[in-house]
Amino acid sequence: MKKNYIFLLLLFLTVSAKAQFGSLSPDAEISILTIGSGSELYDKFGHSAFRVKDTLSGVDVVFNYGVYDFNTPNFYTKFAQGKLLYQLGVSYYQPFFESYVAQNRWIKEQILNLTYSEKEAISDFLWNNALPENKKYKYDFFFDNCATKIRDVIQKVLGNKLEFKEDHIKEEFTFRELIQQNLQANSWGSLGIDIALGAVIDRKAKPIEYQFLPEYVYEGAANAVINRNGASESLVKKTTVLYENTPTTTENNFLTSPLFILGILGLLILFVTYRDYKRKARSRYLDTFLFFFTGLIGIFLLLLWFATDHTATANNYNLLWAFPISIFLIIAISKRNISPKMKRYILLLVLLLVLLAIHWVTGVQVFAIGLLPLLIALSVRYLYLIYYIGRK
Repeated sequence: MKKNYIFLLLLFLTVSAKAQFGSLSPDAEISILTIGSGSELYDKFGHSAFRVKDTLSGVDVVFNYGVYDFNTPNFYTKFAQGKLLYQLGVSYYQPFFESYVAQNRWIKEQILNLTYSEKEAISDFLWNNALPENKKYKYDFFFDNCATKIRDVIQKVLGNKLEFKEDHIKEEFTFRELIQQNLQANSWGSLGIDIALGAVIDRKAKPIEYQFLPEYVYEGAANAVINRNGASESLVKKTTVLYENTPTTTENNFLTSPLFILGILGLLILFVTYRDYKRKARSRYLDTFLFFFTGLIGIFLLLLWFATDHTATANNYNLLWAFPISIFLIIAISKRNISPKMKRYILLLVLLLVLLAIHWVTGVQVFAIGLLPLLIALSVRYLYLIYYIGRK
């Protein structure tokens, strides 16, 4: 609740016109603000913003590309479809700073090594971008977000003078690996992201593409240079820690983790399957549940792939275990006297699981480790169903 009040305060204090400040003085500074991760899943990746500070004229504002309007018609529908427009918000620095202090998130500032004309150019670009007709943009988690905007604005204004070095990148990571660096292993947030995002994020990211994450915007700026008059100068003039957070330990309860919960589910499926084998029977309720559960997830993943504008949800081979058609065969699988024709479909499900394993081993797509107990249990259950139907 406290965060909501702070957010409303920020909106109330939003700056809407450059006219009240005028041009920058020679003593003005433009800097990149980098904020550490928060406690919520949507805060885990940190945040980036520009700060324009001019003590002579009393200007001290933050340009924040991570703002969206809750009053947007069909807000949640557009958010789910990837059609929600984000926007550039401008607020006074102090309430912006205090909001993240209240969330116990560290704040670092990199003052940029710019000439007066370059400061003016960036300031003018940002103010123009903040106009009502310019401030909205279509958000993309990997290629157009609050962090990439920082990089893109500097590149647009400085042009060929700016050079991002790459030697600070010591290892090659895929987009998925970069995401998971910010998430707690064996957590539901990590599992959900791995299931929802497709094979398109399993390619190696280029060093410049790392900057969809604020921490790499920070590192990229620290290692970038500006080429002027045949000489190279560091892009960052000075780095300051504005707020050092108090470290907190996040307790991971294994008993509520995906690996444990799905492990219990997998063992339950194996136990029922073994009991069915001994009794030469079939638990219809279990099969109905599995078809409904996997089919429902499959429909959700299919919609994410084809019915949204999210670029990261394409080519999602989790559909090989969460097969959407299963939900339409619930009645058929729930019958006491199962049709022999179902054997062919269940054989297809087994082949899809084999194909999933091939995709995993060859690196086409990386799947969540927490799914492994469930995938093994599904394989055993489907093989038993083929055996059971064959006996009938």
